[in-house]
Amino acid sequence: MFKKILIANRGEIALRIVSACKELGIATVAVYSEVDRNSMHVRFADEAVCVGPARNYESYLNVPSVISAAEITNVDAIHPGYGFLAESAYFAEVCETCHIKFIGPSPRVIDMVGEKARSREIMQQAGVPVLPGTGLLEKEFATAARLAQSIGYPLIIKASAGGGGRGMRIVRNEGDLARAFDSAQSEAASAFGSSRVYLERYLERPRHIEFQILADEHGNVIHLGERECSIQRRHQKLLEESPSVIMTPELRADIGAKVVEAIRKIGYTNAGTVEFLFDEEGNYYFIEMNTRIQVEHPITEIVTGFDIVKEQICIAAGEKRRYRQEDVHLQGHSLECRINAEDPISFAPCPGHISAFHPPGGPGVRVDTAAYTDGDISPHYDSLVAKVIVHGRDRAESLARMKRALEMFVIEGIKTSIPLHQKILSNPDFVRGKLSTGFVDDLRREY
Repeated sequence: MFKKILIANRGEIALRIVSACKELGIATVAVYSEVDRNSMHVRFADEAVCVGPARNYESYLNVPSVISAAEITNVDAIHPGYGFLAESAYFAEVCETCHIKFIGPSPRVIDMVGEKARSREIMQQAGVPVLPGTGLLEKEFATAARLAQSIGYPLIIKASAGGGGRGMRIVRNEGDLARAFDSAQSEAASAFGSSRVYLERYLERPRHIEFQILADEHGNVIHLGERECSIQRRHQKLLEESPSVIMTPELRADIGAKVVEAIRKIGYTNAGTVEFLFDEEGNYYFIEMNTRIQVEHPITEIVTGFDIVKEQICIAAGEKRRYRQEDVHLQGHSLECRINAEDPISFAPCPGHISAFHPPGGPGVRVDTAAYTDGDISPHYDSLVAKVIVHGRDRAESLARMKRALEMFVIEGIKTSIPLHQKILSNPDFVRGKLSTGFVDDLRREY
């Protein structure tokens, strides 16, 4: 097992990794930017190193600074969390070159499945359904226009190295394709350093469901069931739940088996997520794979009893995991609400000083956060303040607990998305489980 791990991240996920390391008896090193000097992950890590100014590319995305911090503190491994360098094959390769274990898949695998167009091909070869689409496109608009005709409209342009809704454009007719193609490529280049995109048939009102997988370095691969992530805005998730109301044991077993087989074939190791869209007829299609821990991982932990962050660390340390697929049982129902520092109507970011902060508690409630009274939500980073996670015997109890938890959550000094979550939870369609990625847009039109 590792003796010391550097956490190449900030906020709640960095604190979450610190907690896992403490339980495993592993020393931790936090990295931080100048504006994060007083952050909770810095306070609770055993050591901390400043890696630069506030701007991402000068601190958390500064590979030489992060590696230097790892070398001067003599760590065995680096956990990247999510975002920042988490899906960077280059960073994983640098860690490997420096004889520091990257807690995640190998650089080769990250590169293979991180390019979303390539991962489509891999899954298709494994018998997983995919939407009609193209391979990678760089500057070839003429090729894109020709291929768009065969795919049909509406279609979506996606950044192949992307995520979080960036580098994505919906195109409903041929006349809008050129502008959208240029715009998606520009945003992709700015956000991910690559302008490569691909085209895919666009489903108007799908459900977004993802499968969590764990794979050790000895060929043992399992899935931990699914998470429903259909409540989104601007392609970014707001609320997740597990299990999905549309999933049957038979369908879960069928999709899970295909996912496990695909993961095993590509030699994937560590934690990962395979994401699908479901149409109104119940057909499902692979869309992408994430080679990192997900923001919404706690709901899977709650219903399965697996500590996914600990599993990541143990797998990276080379331990052979003893569990089998038949050892995975989903117990009850879990919901997660992402509480963001933003206007609940316009979604405009609302960074600032937190004058009061009192998270909810009680039976079946977990709050993952690095926020505190008199702390600040920086304008330089993601607007996530906290994740409220609840567990109930069934979906009805889980909903009731989430409503109670949000009502008792005190955050003053900044605007948050709590009012939006309360509207979602009280909506009759949501209560019935009638969900789609267009749910939030429909709800906003009501007020």
